[in-house]
Amino acid sequence: MADLLELSRRVIDGEVAMGAVGPLNRITHELSEIAPGLAVVEAFSNAILFATDAGLLVVDTSNEWGGARVVDAIRGWRTDPFSTLVFTHGHVDHVGGAGAFLADAAARGTPRPKVVAHENVPARFARYRLTDGRNRIINERQFGLFRRAGYDLAGRSRFLPDSTPEPDTTYRDRLSLEVGGLAIELRHARGEMDDHSWAWIPAHRAICAGDFFIWAFPNAGNPQKAQRYPREWAAALRAMVGMGAELFLPAHGLPIAGAQRIARVLTEVADALDFLVDETLRLMNAGATLDDVLHSVRIDPAELEKPWLAPVYDEPEFVIRNIWRLYGGWWDGAPAHLKPAPARALAAELASLAGGARRLAQRAEALATTDLRLASHLIDFAVDAAPEDAAIHAIRARIYQARRDAETSLMAKGIFGAAADEAAARAGAATAPPPRSGAERGG
Repeated sequence: MADLLELSRRVIDGEVAMGAVGPLNRITHELSEIAPGLAVVEAFSNAILFATDAGLLVVDTSNEWGGARVVDAIRGWRTDPFSTLVFTHGHVDHVGGAGAFLADAAARGTPRPKVVAHENVPARFARYRLTDGRNRIINERQFGLFRRAGYDLAGRSRFLPDSTPEPDTTYRDRLSLEVGGLAIELRHARGEMDDHSWAWIPAHRAICAGDFFIWAFPNAGNPQKAQRYPREWAAALRAMVGMGAELFLPAHGLPIAGAQRIARVLTEVADALDFLVDETLRLMNAGATLDDVLHSVRIDPAELEKPWLAPVYDEPEFVIRNIWRLYGGWWDGAPAHLKPAPARALAAELASLAGGARRLAQRAEALATTDLRLASHLIDFAVDAAPEDAAIHAIRARIYQARRDAETSLMAKGIFGAAADEAAARAGAATAPPPRSGAERGG
């Protein structure tokens, strides 16, 4: 059983570098008791357990692929019935494992646990069912490396597993629960999504934070997902600081002990989000285009070196785009982009001016050593102008593989890696990029 609080203390207090203690987001399916009657199972999304006189209160259940392993880990700790499942939000890595908890109750002949969540969770479930195919495509692009290793984020048959129960109890702003003598206060705040809850457990002076904190730069800009709310996210983190918690239990990564440490990391994440919002709105109010904002707003690189702000999953540039979308709509301010020409028509014209699609591709390959962003534009134009040219696809595969390797965030790596794979397939197996290496976190 790892001493998770000691690991996080050493990282936050600067005694060890982040890499010296291994990944901060771990998928071990091992249970660690944090305090008497309080435990954490480290999984794709952590499950947090509170022992009560009525049975176990469970905050989040991990995903379908890990749910049974989480239950097994819990049963090695306690055999109490599951009394209540709290969903901090409706993402499948938090709710998809619930079927295993219900199955355990049925097998033991104990009552089905009650499910509690924010009132927007059922609407999220309905949207997942409506967009099942798209979410599977996104999941493969973003987390395909886990599936290829035999462990997936999504459900086996559907993105949202059919075994995922609808909430029995929902609330709007706040909800006070009493489960077997243990009080728990749920509070709603928009952040990564509009159905997010965080919980205050007074008896333990503990906060269950869900995805408001993930031991990485906050997931406030995901380019493939629905709207995020960074300003409200920062306000929620500051509200958590105001509770004076002595124990902080995120759904991804290590728990944290000590009010000062908790306040430090949460305030620094909130400051980063508020900075991006304030600077983006300042430029928007001055009439800037999205392109102006993207290439002028920068967080201090030293801040991004902190383990709780590292851009290894999401990144500030993507958050800026989400801020623009929230306050400014989808148009980026460039007149030609309002009603653009078809991409292939524009590509054909540029290829003609350049002397052919091959010339564009060759120029893209030359630029790839100095400017991968510009090279990506040119190679995409070349492919659109000559979609059947295998040699151009081979160049595109090399450019996007290089771009993937140069990125830090899982989201950027996933999208660029998918582009490289697609181009390699169209060019033929002989031109495929070399096998990928390196560990990447998911959540």
